[in-house]
Amino acid sequence: MSRWPNADHWADDDPDLDFLHEMASRLSHAPPLADVLKHVVAFATSVVKCDSCFVYVLEKDDLVLRASKNPHPEIVDRLTLKVGQGITGWVAEHREPVVVPLRAFDDPRFKTFNDLPEDYFEAFLSVPLVSRGRVVGVVNLQHRKPHLHTKREIKLISMIGFLVGAEIEMARLESENAQLTGELGADLLLERAKEVLQRDLKISGQDAYLALQRESQQRRKSVKEVAEAVLLTEELKRAK
Repeated sequence: MSRWPNADHWADDDPDLDFLHEMASRLSHAPPLADVLKHVVAFATSVVKCDSCFVYVLEKDDLVLRASKNPHPEIVDRLTLKVGQGITGWVAEHREPVVVPLRAFDDPRFKTFNDLPEDYFEAFLSVPLVSRGRVVGVVNLQHRKPHLHTKREIKLISMIGFLVGAEIEMARLESENAQLTGELGADLLLERAKEVLQRDLKISGQDAYLALQRESQQRRKSVKEVAEAVLLTEELKRAK
């Protein structure tokens, strides 16, 4: 008989372990980055009841805020930190959690963003998101009032950091590849549309591009959409 308990036994004895297993199962399907980060926020805030949760993703040399428990449309996808900047940057640089039970804003590593109510929250837990030994992001949990995080809470959030690190890295790379593919596709459409205009209107490549730009402004459409319309017209002419 195996000495290891079965999954049902684990779930009965330790709901948090079952919870982490569920999280790993969901993320194993490699959903888009935004969905992965949404799951990270949901899982982290379920494990530790808190008033705020931020998830930063390391993109080149910057930590970019990509997800938040509280709605912050003015800063999500815009707020960036350098590695080493603030508590978040310190965690990314040292690959170690930081736990501050009260007056986190007095910590010498803390960086204030002025307009954020979270700047005045008391307790702060920051944990690195790691993939293959490399930091790919940071998750921050904050409490309005002083909060003494238990060793169990810190361990569970750290486990989430290790579990989701690889998924975040995969999702981020897929997102970048999709964006690059889209950009290359748009460039190809533009070049083909320019060739059609050059041939039909007997104009230069520069004049063809300017014509696409003028049409874009007049019709309030993107240059890509105008290029697609030119190519569609060309296909319809050939089909006649």
